[in-house]
Amino acid sequence: MMTDNTSDADIPRLPDGRPMRQIRSFVRREGRMTERQKAAVEMLLPQWGRHISGGPVDLSQWFGNDNPVWLEIGFGMGMSLVEQASAHPELNFLGIEVHRPGVGSCLAHAQGAGVSNIRVFEEDAIEVLDKCLPNQCFERVQLFFPDPWPKARHHKRRIVQPLFAEQIRKKLRLGGVFHMATDWENYAEHMRDVMNAAPGYQNLSPTNDFVPRPTSRPLTKFEVRGHRLGHGVWDLMYQRTE
Repeated sequence: MMTDNTSDADIPRLPDGRPMRQIRSFVRREGRMTERQKAAVEMLLPQWGRHISGGPVDLSQWFGNDNPVWLEIGFGMGMSLVEQASAHPELNFLGIEVHRPGVGSCLAHAQGAGVSNIRVFEEDAIEVLDKCLPNQCFERVQLFFPDPWPKARHHKRRIVQPLFAEQIRKKLRLGGVFHMATDWENYAEHMRDVMNAAPGYQNLSPTNDFVPRPTSRPLTKFEVRGHRLGHGVWDLMYQRTE
């Protein structure tokens, strides 16, 4: 497994050499934490969690094995991540989430389910990918129901952009898959257009657009909500080819 990390040369910069100001794809809304979430963060985050300040991570050492690793970006309250980890003990699952109540919920559910093949970052995914994770380390990257930023003036905040597609490609192993899902048709079309134009990927849809919902993706509350609101749900899967 290659362990080279993204170098400073990979970071977008302005003409004068200064790092380009990052446009956030999220807004921090901490909300209230339950006592269970607080306890999980206090007891489990030191063991199962990492922060950017800790620097690059050796995933095999952190998980204690060399099993394939799947990454989920923005796991919300962590229910689907825990469900997948429970169903696939032969895999390792890394989740990145900026909201502490979600991190606490995920850790609490993992502990309750007796799941130990989950690790988390309570950080911005873009920074974690840049600073902490080796290239070619993931068999799959999952991005389920990210904030659609539906207003046109906010489309620049959507996480799926050309630079992000390239960042994910570097972290996938050759043959690895980037799996996205959204219940906003306009965002689905945006994802498709960005990814179809991104070098080094093959759309796994035979029609070069969307795929049926894979059984590997658990049914989430966001999908249930989308159906209730009359939205469709669109899945996209892209395989790294180079």
